[in-house]
Amino acid sequence: MFSKLPGGPWRFLLLPFSLLYWLGIGIRNWLYDRHILKSSAFGLPLVCVGNLAAGGTGKSPMVEYLVDKLRTKFRVATLSRGYKRKTQGYALANPSTTALEIGDEPMQFHLKFPGIPVAVGESRLEAIPQLLHDRPETEIIILDDAFQHRSIRAGLNILLTEREQLFTRDFFLPVGTLRDQKKSARRAQLIIVTKCDPGMDQQEKEIVVRELSPARGQAVFFTTLDYGQLFHIIHRDQAVLNSGVNVLLVTGIANPIPLQRFITNASGRVDTMHYSDHHLYTIDDLREIKSRFEKLEGDHKIIISTEKDAVRLYKFQSELENLPVYIIPVRHRFLFNEEEKFLGIVCDFAEKKPINDQVK
Repeated sequence: MFSKLPGGPWRFLLLPFSLLYWLGIGIRNWLYDRHILKSSAFGLPLVCVGNLAAGGTGKSPMVEYLVDKLRTKFRVATLSRGYKRKTQGYALANPSTTALEIGDEPMQFHLKFPGIPVAVGESRLEAIPQLLHDRPETEIIILDDAFQHRSIRAGLNILLTEREQLFTRDFFLPVGTLRDQKKSARRAQLIIVTKCDPGMDQQEKEIVVRELSPARGQAVFFTTLDYGQLFHIIHRDQAVLNSGVNVLLVTGIANPIPLQRFITNASGRVDTMHYSDHHLYTIDDLREIKSRFEKLEGDHKIIISTEKDAVRLYKFQSELENLPVYIIPVRHRFLFNEEEKFLGIVCDFAEKKPINDQVK
């Protein structure tokens, strides 16, 4: 099994640490399951988007998808931890907010949906009342990456798992990427298998569903990633990607492989610079990016990065003004014509209708 996990077979050396991690998570879940540790509910719909693994399943695009679909019917807000921000405690985004204050993913939500309240806080239990105090008109809150935070009891849990590394095949950190027990998946009402091949057929779908072995009442959906129109990071001018364009792909995300595969298939030559997830770019990084770009062959060449990286690169606006740095947006697209069913479940929940009869 270890040979199928990131890092290769040497990771078996870390097995004792994984066993300690498993023990700690198991004890914690046991305490919550027996109500020794308490979970709190709130008087409005809470939608939790999360996973069992450490990053890379497409949580941020799913939060964006939900905000986009729900904002025309409900007063939506998002609440995240604010990972790797330089501040602490609760914060609500405002027109002068930066990524350093709230984190890159919340900043991405704030820029894309300027009319939607975007809040951060390490303790969701404390942050939700503060958010409702600041925005009392809020009708539904989307909790970003909060599946493990059992101090909050969300009414609708959406669990994401990546097609090429289903949680059923994973192992606990640091040997694998699991940060929760596999059986915790049963707390979710909806499971979404992400980053599927767009040509996935019914037979493969059924094989995956059997492997996931959903509990009674759980619904399993499948999505693929759709990449949108390239736009310049500063000017917002659009660009077309084709076989005549050479690309320097710069990313600081958990799993750049699907994007790299897409760029490789759509362009001429691709050079890559992969930084760690949530990487905070420095001026030295920018100089290195410029140097690598200048060495890239061809007359038609550009730099491509992600929306998540863009919020960490904006601080270099003057340096990026004359560089061909383009951002590629990404969104989930549901397979097997099941988007309407998915949205029906979510909207029924937001309207406080029973969802048990819908989730089948």
